[in-house]
Amino acid sequence: MKNTNSRLVYSSDSGRICPKCKKPIARCVCSKSAATRPSGDGVVRVGRETKGRKGKGMTLITGVPLPTDELKKLAKELKQKCGTGGTLKDGVIEIQGDHRDALVEMLTAKGWTVKRSGG
Repeated sequence: MKNTNSRLVYSSDSGRICPKCKKPIARCVCSKSAATRPSGDGVVRVGRETKGRKGKGMTLITGVPLPTDELKKLAKELKQKCGTGGTLKDGVIEIQGDHRDALVEMLTAKGWTVKRSGG
């Protein structure tokens, strides 16, 4: 008798299994459609954070209404204009150092509503 409440979660052959399409995560078809980030309230927020970075400050930019590939290009452009490093993680652009004022001006010039978040 087969239990209908059980489902395959992990297989040693293929690794983790997607709960929606029941295929291995590497070949998941539903994650590609879920990769689009949800739209926020239309406001781009620029803040500063030091959590988990041994006291070193990082400027975070959230809420940019762009697809991931265009977001990567924007992150690269902002890093170049600030003359510093950074990354893109889960739709959040992280720029090393405190560049909030310069980034607010650059993003406002691109036509977005920008607010400074945090203290």
